[in-house]
Amino acid sequence: MYIYRAESPGIVAYARGDVNGNRIPENVFLTGIKTADSPFIQNITLLIQDGTAYAPAVIPLEENAGYNPTLFLGDFTGNGVDDILISITSGGSGGMMYHYIYSFYNNMPKLIFDYKVFNEYYRYEVNYKNNYKVEVHSERNKETYILDISLKGEDYLNEIYDEKGVLKSPITGFVNPLSGLYPVDFDSNKVYELLAYQRIAGRYNADALGYVLNSLAWQNNSFSLFDQNVAIFGAEKDRNRIL
Repeated sequence: MYIYRAESPGIVAYARGDVNGNRIPENVFLTGIKTADSPFIQNITLLIQDGTAYAPAVIPLEENAGYNPTLFLGDFTGNGVDDILISITSGGSGGMMYHYIYSFYNNMPKLIFDYKVFNEYYRYEVNYKNNYKVEVHSERNKETYILDISLKGEDYLNEIYDEKGVLKSPITGFVNPLSGLYPVDFDSNKVYELLAYQRIAGRYNADALGYVLNSLAWQNNSFSLFDQNVAIFGAEKDRNRIL
């Protein structure tokens, strides 16, 4: 349990760019209250200082506590004006992160990406199969991926498979919420797309099997999926092990 103290917030992240479309760079800040003897930061708030305005715009964040808050300014919508990507590490065992993207075009704050909405849209089913396979099914786009886990190690495999590679009992895994959101200009047109990472877990959270990578682009006033891949971990094959 964290104890909140009546301390003044300080600047925890800073960036500068034209975020309102007036062709004059604005100062963009994240402020927060630092915890003594800890990197944990509370009450993280977005502030935008327009040189022509007396007071900065203050935008509170729904999830406003965590670690290592960062800012990135870039055009995600294609209107030639920078948007504001906010990233905060939750600190939980699942590696979940909080991500928001705000548009401030014409000095009007608008949330155009919310990590909670993303997590609701992108759901999966993970099921272990016979012959050292795991099936990952993406509900959003109805795609299915088969992971080969035959190199996970003899002790691991012997716990869940018999000597013929048949499951001893049904096992389900899961895919974690968003654990990384990265701006990437895939087609080099100065408009950024998003590359979203979600970790695939097996029997428990630390049993990592790989990542689902979703690529999103701004279309029809929202971020839409245009590509999906699954990345798996490599392993050095034990030549002496016979499955």
